Parts: sequence; structure tokens; C-alpha cells
Amino acid sequence: MPVESGSSAAARQAKQKRKSHSLSIRRTNSTEQDRSGLQRDMLEGQDSKLPLSLRSNLLDLFSQIEREFENLYIENLELRREIETLNDRLAAEGQTFEGADLAKGALKTKASHSTSQLSQKLKTTYKASTSKIVSSFKATTSRAVCQLVKEYVGHRDGIWDLSVTRTQPVVLGTASADHSAMLWSIETGKCLLKYMGHQGSVNSIKFHPTEQMALTASGDQTAHIWRYMVQLPTPQPVADISQTPCEDDVDFSDKDEADGEAEGPNDCPSIRVATTTLRSHQGVVIAADWLVGGKQVVTASWDRAANLYDVETSELVHSLTGHDQELTHCCTHPTQRLVVTSSRDTTFRLWDFRDPSIHSVNVFQGHTDTVTSAVFTVGDNVVSGSDDRTVKVWDLKNMRSPIATIRTDSAVNRISVSVNQKIIALPHDNRQVRLFDMSGVRLARLPRSNRQGHRRMVCCSTWCEDNTTCNLFTCGFDRQAIGWNINIPALLQEK
Repeated sequence: MPVESGSSAAARQAKQKRKSHSLSIRRTNSTEQDRSGLQRDMLEGQDSKLPLSLRSNLLDLFSQIEREFENLYIENLELRREIETLNDRLAAEGQTFEGADLAKGALKTKASHSTSQLSQKLKTTYKASTSKIVSSFKATTSRAVCQLVKEYVGHRDGIWDLSVTRTQPVVLGTASADHSAMLWSIETGKCLLKYMGHQGSVNSIKFHPTEQMALTASGDQTAHIWRYMVQLPTPQPVADISQTPCEDDVDFSDKDEADGEAEGPNDCPSIRVATTTLRSHQGVVIAADWLVGGKQVVTASWDRAANLYDVETSELVHSLTGHDQELTHCCTHPTQRLVVTSSRDTTFRLWDFRDPSIHSVNVFQGHTDTVTSAVFTVGDNVVSGSDDRTVKVWDLKNMRSPIATIRTDSAVNRISVSVNQKIIALPHDNRQVRLFDMSGVRLARLPRSNRQGHRRMVCCSTWCEDNTTCNLFTCGFDRQAIGWNINIPALLQEK
């Protein structure tokens, strides 16, 4: 009785495999046709608020995904069969060589080595293709804990900017499109003072480094300096809010609970007259900040210029021109006479006033869309954010190219950097707030759902290092500011 050789058996199995594969493809195609017809029938019978065309497109997309997974599954099955066939051949060849008299050891070693190499290659291919499916379902866990502590509600329109005082008492300031700026008790969430001196949207608020004075920029083409005196209320026990690991409670509902008219703060004193009014811009003043020492301020406007003023005399000292389009933000260095301005012309500029006789300027073209903000850190870094969905970290000593680039899925608004922990807080158009370290590694995402978090675009973020209850504040066009307690373990930051 003739005995079938190993090679002929392998050829017969390969032929059967090709036949079964072609049959499986035909079965898949016929199944797809039946499934598509069934899906159309289901569309007509289901009660849904989605348009029929949209539901049909969704089903087509899910069908394509299902076909891709099915093809990968069939490919994996075929690879498994090939591995089994090669293992059987390896075993058969091993038995044959054991019965031979000449060169038994050399032939067995050569056959085993070549076959095992091919088998190992197929196993690697199989694992790689399988990992494509498995890796897409792996969930990453974060040890960072982000806790929503307090909501500050009282503005009647969106909040553009917010800031925390640098002197005692420590209060939170917000600037709103409702033509007002408010000062809040961080612990109680109560409004302490309301500034109503502007005739347009209040776009920015910054506090004097040593005195109880605030600087606000407005759409009425002016910047105001006004003094304040507040008395903090008695702190109340904070409600027990369970700590929420960042990114675990995310809901993309479009429900907007702040659409109704918000009730104004009760018994909140107001100021209507500024101590100093800074005029000379021919367009909206979008931002303003104090230079180190607090004797001068800089303003940024849609008239494509930034102006440097003397606080005591209200006189214009310098007009910083050069941007090709409207300015979007300005920021000053905490310890040196440096100013950075950002613009819709995709650039930001560094202005150096350290030498009174020479005012140098450097232009940086690192983005492809509007630069929404650029801020200094305590060290020698500048961090810039843009509508091109990137954030870039620059070294002041060598700013030819960024030392880190963060790529996101949404436009980035006014960013802030933690002084102590050096964490960058990124507020997004898509209502999310993400935290990164200075090397570009993502640390956390603040939780957002129907019950907590922002329900519209997040406009700005700011850190408060000295407050143990809230160390990060965000504001948005849902008319509220939120105080967060962020706990990022040191080990997580070192990764």
C-alpha cells in the first residue's frame, strides 16, 4: 500500500485550505447581502429620531467595521491552520530521519531548524495581526485624581477669563461677556464684588502683584484699573464629594442646563467707576497684564497692536506693532521685563524691555493657525497654544524649534502652567480640559458629565498654588467657573 509523502500531504491540505477559504468568502458575500437587506428592513421598523439617511450611513459604517474584523478573524484561522500543518510536518520529518542510517543527526538538525524558523515567523505574524484587535480595546488607567470642589455661578453670559489674586485675601476673579467682572470667595463660592464700569464685554482680568488692584480689558476699546476691598465670609464645611479618577466619568451629551437666565448674586456690592482708564486702542482690547513690579501694564488689541502704559500717569509708553492680524492674548514674565503677544497671524512675538535703550523683538512661527495664547513659566520656557490643535513648549535660550509638541483633537484656548508642579492645563473648544507635563506627556483629563464639568466651550484655566481646597480653576461659555482639586502623584509626573 503506497504511503503519502509529507510534501504531497501538505500540498493536498493547502488545496483544501484554498477551497475552504474561497467558500468562506462566498458565504461572507452572500451573508453581507442578506445582512444589508435585513438592516434596511430594521431601519423602517425601528422608532428613532435620527434621519433615515443618517441611520443608513451609520449602519454602512458599522458593516464595514464588522467586515474588517471578520476578515482578520478568517486570516487568523488560516494562520493557525498553517502553524498546525507545519508542526505536523516537523514531527513527521523528525520520525523519518530517526530511521535513517547516514547523516541522521545533521539532516534532522537542518530540517528542524528551517521548519521551526518558518513556524516561528507565522506565529509572529499571527500574534501581530491579533494584537491589532486586542490593542484597540485596551483601557488605560490613570492614578491622577481630579475632584470638582466648587462651582461659581452668577454671570449672565459666557466667561472669557479668570485669575486668582496674588495677595491676601486670596479671591477668584472672572471676566464675562455680560459686561462685568466678579470677585468670588474660593471656599464658599459667594460673589464678593462686582465691577460694572465697562460698556462692552470684559475679556480679561489680572490682579496687581502686591496691591488690591485689578486690571480688566474690554470690547469697549479700553482697559480699566480699579481698586477693591473685600471681606471673606466664614468658610462653610465643603460637601463630601467622592474623588473621581480623571477620565472615568465622561459623557458627550449636548444638554445645556445653563441656557436659562442665571440669577444674579444676592447682596453683592458693585463698583461702577474705574480708578484709571487706559485709552488709545482703535479696536477691542482682548487682554491685559501687569509687568513685573506693577508700575506698567501691557494691553493687546484687535487693532493689531500691543500698548505699554505707565500706571501712575496713564500715558502710553510704547506701541508694539508688527503683527499682521488681530492679537489674541498677551502675557508678562513673572520676574523679568519680558512680554509675549500672540495673534491670529499664526505667530507669537517676544518683546524684551530689560534694557531701557533697546527694545528687541523676536518672531516665532511654530503654528499653522491662530495662536490663542502664549505664557511664560517660572523657568526659561514659553508655552503656546493654537487653534491648530497643538501646544508647543519652547526654550527661551533657543527658540528656533520647540522642545515638546502636544497634539490634541480640539482647538486650544487660554492655557496656564502650574508654578510648582509644572503642569500645563489645556482648555478646549470641545468642553474638555486636559493636563500635560512639560515634556508633552498626558497626565489626566478632567471628568465631565451631565452632572459636573463644563457643558460648553472651556475658555480659560488658571492655577492657584497656595490654596489647598482648589488648585485649578476653569471657566467657559456655560456661564460658570469651576474650582478643581488636582492630585497628580509624583511618580506619574516622572513617567
